[in-house]
Amino acid sequence: MFDLILKGGEVFDGSGTAGKIADVGIKDGIIVEVGTINDDTGAKVIDVSGLAVSPGFIDMHTHSDFTLIADGRAESQVHQGVTTEVIGQCGISCAPVCSHDAIRQVSPWFTEKAKHRKWLGFGEYLDVLDDTDLGVNVVAFVGHGTIHRAVLGGDLHPGEPDDVAKMAKLVDQCMEEGAGGFSSGLEYFPGSLAAPDHLVPMVEVAAKYGRLYATHVRNRDTEYDLGFTEAMSTARQAGARLQISHIQPKYGAPSHAMQHTLEMIDIARTHDADIAFDVIPHDWNHTLMAAILPKWAQAGGIDDVLKRLADPEARERIKANPKPMWLIVKARQWKDIILLNATENKDLVGATFDEIGRMRGVDPYDAVLDILLEEGENMMATMWSSKSFQNVDIDLCLEQPECAVISDTVAIANDGILSDHIGSLSGYGWAARFLQHYVRDRGVLSLSQAIAKITGVPADRLGLKGRGKLQKGYHADICVFDPAAISSNATARHPRRYASGIAHVLVNGSLSMHNGKRTANNTGVVLREFQ
Repeated sequence: MFDLILKGGEVFDGSGTAGKIADVGIKDGIIVEVGTINDDTGAKVIDVSGLAVSPGFIDMHTHSDFTLIADGRAESQVHQGVTTEVIGQCGISCAPVCSHDAIRQVSPWFTEKAKHRKWLGFGEYLDVLDDTDLGVNVVAFVGHGTIHRAVLGGDLHPGEPDDVAKMAKLVDQCMEEGAGGFSSGLEYFPGSLAAPDHLVPMVEVAAKYGRLYATHVRNRDTEYDLGFTEAMSTARQAGARLQISHIQPKYGAPSHAMQHTLEMIDIARTHDADIAFDVIPHDWNHTLMAAILPKWAQAGGIDDVLKRLADPEARERIKANPKPMWLIVKARQWKDIILLNATENKDLVGATFDEIGRMRGVDPYDAVLDILLEEGENMMATMWSSKSFQNVDIDLCLEQPECAVISDTVAIANDGILSDHIGSLSGYGWAARFLQHYVRDRGVLSLSQAIAKITGVPADRLGLKGRGKLQKGYHADICVFDPAAISSNATARHPRRYASGIAHVLVNGSLSMHNGKRTANNTGVVLREFQ
């Protein structure tokens, strides 16, 4: 009757209820029994007594749009129990594009080393992704920034009404072709150009299909209240369900910002607003280094940006920007900002910009702009991280039942063509660190509550069919781990260490991790149907 039986573990179903000792029977990639199972002589039996058995973890906010094309194994994610990723966040997606040459500009963590078929439309991109041996299941959102570029290129304006109509039509086509939602990144170019009037017609398309509008809001520091209310206003006007991405305020926000934001959301809900949010389980904030440039400096293509970086007069204007994306830069807290990922400057990864400035004998701000210039065509893969979040804010969010936990990172591997890449300080251990730091070490949540935030909560929010719960009839995406041993091993100097404490991982019923070791199985699929 069964292909595989997981015997005697503590089963957590992903709903947040307490675990119970039970067996799990799997057949043809589906969970067919949860309870007491008499051994089936035809089945493979794995003794998981003393271990937690949960739904596979769902990372509902990643930027693996291109890294999965380059290397679909998703080693950094599978090694910590992730079985499903949601890409296309913060307004950034790999499709649609108007030409094959444009793929480089819109694809996060692009690398020339990747061998792949080209695409134009969103459905074509999903087909290329589907033809890849995937270690995880994938849901793909379409990003506003990519839609904007497909219609207007790198123009420094948000578009006239007829341009916006073209964008909305393109979003509709992407939804038809399998996009799981629509995202915006309003701190990034070209999202920073768009007002609600430009966004609402596109968000209305997501609402028409019953899919989420996920947004990286315009501001999370001094004008946090404007940033969050703008997101709520846009979703309200469009009649859409809103997902506020990585909601925790950052450096420069007043101490009451998180509490105030939650109060604003509660008030909106009294008027039937459908709002949820997610957090990164870490006090480090990471992003593209190029995002520090003002809008005018990011206009056009990469060659245009590089020319400005090489122009002394333009560089001084950049440094004088009164409202950079990170106020921690304006405050010159260079000791709290590190280089996270680089192609031409790998030797500097993990160093603070205070250190880099001293090593180079230049002002740290000039070191930032020098590195961007040196990275050249790899500029969009150049990342940095800053100590910008507060644990007290994260704790407060985690107490809210609608809060999911995300990585905001990329699926990579410490071998192969992505071995030099890094997505965030916690990219190799975000889920492990969440269960270690916030659950086992600090007791902010119970284990069952925490598991729900990376399984059932995101699955329900995304409308995933038959995933995110450990119950009969659901796909066998399962993580088996030791709650006493699960740990992140990544550090700023050594960010590419895999997590530990994971015993077994199943993706669609196939063992991708067995007895703590990665198998050769990559049975993830692209998910295109939603409730």
